[in-house]
Amino acid sequence: MNRSELILLGITAIWGFTFPAMKVSLGYLPPILFLAYRFGIAFLLMLLLFRSRVLRKETLKEGFILGLTLFFGHGFQIVGLKYTTASNSAFITSLYVVFTPFIAYFLLGDRFKGRDVLSLIVALTGLYLISGASLNFNYGDLLTVLSALSFAFQIVLVQKFGERDYLSLAFWQIFWNFVFSSAFALTFEPLMVPKDPIPWLGVLYTSVFATVIAFTLQVKHQRHTKAHRAALIYSAEPIFGHISAFLTIREVLSLKGYLGAALIMAGIWNEVRKES
Repeated sequence: MNRSELILLGITAIWGFTFPAMKVSLGYLPPILFLAYRFGIAFLLMLLLFRSRVLRKETLKEGFILGLTLFFGHGFQIVGLKYTTASNSAFITSLYVVFTPFIAYFLLGDRFKGRDVLSLIVALTGLYLISGASLNFNYGDLLTVLSALSFAFQIVLVQKFGERDYLSLAFWQIFWNFVFSSAFALTFEPLMVPKDPIPWLGVLYTSVFATVIAFTLQVKHQRHTKAHRAALIYSAEPIFGHISAFLTIREVLSLKGYLGAALIMAGIWNEVRKES
């Protein structure tokens, strides 16, 4: 691993710890309003810290596209989190790793291999088990699969656009995510300003660490690795997510759930062997 890949691993740990933080916050806030607060604070912080360095029209269009994929990714994820566990959300979100080679094929022309297909099959078998081994999938788990697809698009598009000004690109994707989240929340959700500090701790953690710091570093350092390698590094996120969910809210999976999680990780790590 080079320095940039180690930084991406650190980002992955930050993202893993967002799952229990968001799960707890959802007891106090509607899901998309939570995102609006998260990305609103992140947008203002980036504007305050970097000012004219991020307000570049050259990256506005690309930032809009990335912001749209992030809105769908986070939107499906956090709404799904209302109906599933933090651990399920973490492991199912990680399916973007096995989706990425196929999205890269359609968007970048990168060829996928037989091992990619095997990884996808193994991981989807894990999804079946972690969701209860029934074709009647949990609603939250299904939404989280859509989230994983959206994040796969975002990862590949970062690879495509990453040669542009990374700081401005990170700013615009955060800004557009805030715009989309706010518009949705104001239209479909009640406006709330909680007095309890607990949800604000989740908002601040996810906005400052998981958004401003993580997205800025992601766009800067993912340029120095391949899209599939970045996805592989991010594969540690569900492990961090489950550990943090266990430590903070004492969440555990069933035996079938752990088997499903293991298969999801096996499918993901099969991608690691592909490049070794």
